[in-house]
Amino acid sequence: MTVSEEKFTRQRLLEVETLTPNLFTLRTTRDPGFRFRAGQFARLGVRKPSGSIVWRAYSMVSAPHDEFLDFFSIVVPDGEFTSELSRLRPGDELLVDKQAFGYLTLDRFPDGRDLWLLATGTGVAPFLSILQDLEVWDRFERIVLVYSAREARELAYQELIRTLPERDYLEGVRARLTYLPVVTREQVPGALHGRITTLIPSGELERAAELKLEPEHSRIMLCGNPQMIDDARLLLKSMDMNLALTRKPGQVAVENYW
Repeated sequence: MTVSEEKFTRQRLLEVETLTPNLFTLRTTRDPGFRFRAGQFARLGVRKPSGSIVWRAYSMVSAPHDEFLDFFSIVVPDGEFTSELSRLRPGDELLVDKQAFGYLTLDRFPDGRDLWLLATGTGVAPFLSILQDLEVWDRFERIVLVYSAREARELAYQELIRTLPERDYLEGVRARLTYLPVVTREQVPGALHGRITTLIPSGELERAAELKLEPEHSRIMLCGNPQMIDDARLLLKSMDMNLALTRKPGQVAVENYW
């Protein structure tokens, strides 16, 4: 894909951390003119040895007020983009589109009391950005982050999640945030076991959160595996919770993360 030079900025990798052979996090510099809403994504570009540029969309993990950009990525075997991206090291160049995209943002919901953030894998990225932004804490009384991975070692950003309530500008949010890690392929102390789409109908998710999923008060964001999103949407629809559209308010917002 060819993008004119005026549409992207050249940034530098600051940090790269390998979580597993298939997962890594990265931090880049941020152009002062780049603006985004928590929950949005940017298109990242890497140059191939041939000189051509490959582009892919990645949600920001970092907050809109941060001076850097954080991203969370899988390694797709023989993938044209991630194979190049995973080889980059601090100091290397990464291209970032000047415009942010996406509608997995809080303005999808004009009302609501409780916010449920249901993520699988790298789909947790936009939710971490949302949780670091003051807007979500001004709007919702209770927030439940449900983060599912196959193995415990694949649960990224655990220190960030743990220390969120300790941030000065988020003082007092500890009692309002419930974090529910979910691991599907092994039993892990302190984590739920099973797929999100099994934990919802069994009632286990509600019991763990000590909060009901209900149309009047619940607003739900889904991000991650497309199959999870499709199945969860059907489950929530059976509970009278529907997709939030521009001209039709609803309780559910989604982002297919690959």
